[in-house]
Parts: sequence; C-alpha cells; structure tokens
Amino acid sequence: MRLSTRFSCLILLGLTAIAVAAPGMAGERHDHRFDHRHPRRDQLVDRTHRQNRRITHQVREGELTHAQAHAIRASDRSVVQQQRADAKVNGGYITKSQQRTMNQQLNANSQQIGH
Repeated sequence: MRLSTRFSCLILLGLTAIAVAAPGMAGERHDHRFDHRHPRRDQLVDRTHRQNRRITHQVREGELTHAQAHAIRASDRSVVQQQRADAKVNGGYITKSQQRTMNQQLNANSQQIGH
C-alpha cells in the first residue's frame, strides 16, 4: 500500500508540473505569432518592399546598374535579418531605438537609390 501511495504522489506531482508549464508554453507561441505583425516590424518590412520596387524601377530606367541594385538589396536584407534577430530576442517585437537605428540604415540605402 505504501508503494502505491508514493506512486500516486509522483503521478500527481508530474501532472501538476505539466499543468503549470503548459499554459506558459502555449502563450509564448501565441504571443510570437501575434507580435510577428507588430507595427514597428511591419513598418520596416513595408519600407524595404517599397525600396525594392524603387530599385527595380531605377534599374529599368538605367539609373542603377545591376551590381548597384544587388548591393543595395543585400544591405536591405541585412536590415531585415537584424530586425528578425532583434525581435526574436525581444519576444516578437523590436524596440523604438532598434527601429530608429534600422531606419537610419534604410535612409542611407534610400539615398543610394535616388528618386
């Protein structure tokens, strides 16, 4: 009978641990999906898309070479990759100072594109 009581206590303890941990794990995944559409992240992604369209236009007009376009796009991609890395560390969002830094990098890229 004593072994049965210990076994029951262990099962109860294990179930309690699972019950406590499960909502936290589910909440983290849900928060990450929600924050993927965080306004600061969206702003940067939208901006890189607009710049990409401008690059394509400038290449068609002959104002940028393919090599220049490739270099600017690579720089824009590095900003997006940094945004993803920062968001991963911050639980799905980027801070205002991180956004400001990335916008400065995109400003420099934008000046290379022209109008």
